[in-house]
Amino acid sequence: MMSSRLTCSVFLLVLSLSFCVSFGASPYISEDFITCLQSKTNNVTTFSQLIFTPVNSTYLPVWQAAADSIRFDNPNIRKPSVIVTPTIETQIQAALFCAKKHGYEMRIRDGGHDFEGLSYTADVPFVMLDLVNMRAIDVNVANRTAWVQGGALLGELYYTISQKTDTLYFPAGIWAGVGVSGFLSGGGYGNLLRKYGLGADNVLDVRFMDVNGNILDRKSMGEDLFWAIRGGGASSFGIVLAWKLRLVPVPERVTLFTVNITLEQGATDIFYKYQYVLPKFNRDLQMRVQLNTENVGNTAKKTVRMLFNGIYQGRIDTLLPLLDHGFPELNVTREICEEVRMVQTTLQFGGFTTSTPTEILANRSAIPKVSYKGKSDYVRTPIPKSGLRKLWRKMFENDNSQTLFMYTFGGKMEEYSDTALPYPHRAGVLYQVFKRVDFMDQPSDKTAISRRRVAWLRSFDKTLEPYVSKNPREAYSNYNDLDLGVGSATYEEASVWGERYWKKENFKKLIGIKAKVDPHNFFKHPQSIPVFSIHL
Repeated sequence: MMSSRLTCSVFLLVLSLSFCVSFGASPYISEDFITCLQSKTNNVTTFSQLIFTPVNSTYLPVWQAAADSIRFDNPNIRKPSVIVTPTIETQIQAALFCAKKHGYEMRIRDGGHDFEGLSYTADVPFVMLDLVNMRAIDVNVANRTAWVQGGALLGELYYTISQKTDTLYFPAGIWAGVGVSGFLSGGGYGNLLRKYGLGADNVLDVRFMDVNGNILDRKSMGEDLFWAIRGGGASSFGIVLAWKLRLVPVPERVTLFTVNITLEQGATDIFYKYQYVLPKFNRDLQMRVQLNTENVGNTAKKTVRMLFNGIYQGRIDTLLPLLDHGFPELNVTREICEEVRMVQTTLQFGGFTTSTPTEILANRSAIPKVSYKGKSDYVRTPIPKSGLRKLWRKMFENDNSQTLFMYTFGGKMEEYSDTALPYPHRAGVLYQVFKRVDFMDQPSDKTAISRRRVAWLRSFDKTLEPYVSKNPREAYSNYNDLDLGVGSATYEEASVWGERYWKKENFKKLIGIKAKVDPHNFFKHPQSIPVFSIHL
């Protein structure tokens, strides 16, 4: 008994000193915070394996595991005072209680594919709740459902489903390293969007912890809060412990194809027609258009290369007549088509090949790490050819570090109102635009080259403005962009960014729900749903 108490005391002392040394925190507050956590954890050995502070050799690797280190691992950006990696729900309750009691903010990281690092950085002392150890997935093929814990990644979900069946899938995103919770709490789009809607449209139930540590499900939380966390940013309201998902039917084999063309090969004309044809096309077909610039040969002349990445929920023999009739200019031939399992499409869209073993989707360390600054838009009216040529010329001004992705909407999305969920970018959207500049060849995003790239991205954003949605100019909340604004002292201030993500009606409703479930605004970050009185 004496040995156990001594071990515990030494461990607490080391943890409390780590707060003082690293962030100048008060010894009294630090020691009380650590003591609070320990008092609510039965086993000190288990406790020591769940808590990481800056003096631990494992602290930085744990933080870096799902962080954009190029952008956010620098001395000017505050890292967590402590990282908590719970394995059971009572440990989350303890971390929540102690953070509130001792004046720490909390950030919740379930995946880390976070454009502005809001889940693992802050400008105040904070606790990072990392759900990396809570990622169990239970697939029920007979009921076409899955329960997924809050720390699971999309790749892990897809792999688990594929081990049970090839005729069910979940309509989620395409990057294996995205956290399921973050994806769903922003709405979430992917390759089944045109047939089955958003990921959030296919959430059936939830286990959720509110600011008081109560664990709620859909029935006990009520439909307003259930509505809010499926598109309005769950981390503004509490902590998602697990999601119950509806799995959707898919064919045993689907068809992939890629058309690769440049401006010199008529890409402008083909993209122009794409805008009119694909959003109204058979909803079994999804298409993403990737645009990059490159130099022509060894010359200084530049061109735009477009990749039309298609995925069709059916066989080649059915796809080809559809395209020959509706979009013959794309010139899709049997030779460029491949019939694969649905899980293999996730491999290809996620940067692998279809022949890559599917196990890689469940291997977090194998998912490529990326670093970039990104922005989003929605196009509701086809961009004229004159406008497209302006965009190409603007792209030529950069150093080929940029990528644009145009993601086709229409189909099932036309059946939802803007207010069905907080995510409002539904009927009338032709395609979503995601634009980014990469920093993978730079030591940070603060080098002269990186700064020029960001400046170019912002100027390209301005060039694109006449051709995208207006009043408001829409943006995707999961592609958080602090350039849009961070102020939330008044509705007028918050609406500058809030109405772009959610539009006015949804944003006001989210504010009203926030005031009820988290009135003291414990769950917050620079673009979280604010708390103040407004006339709804």
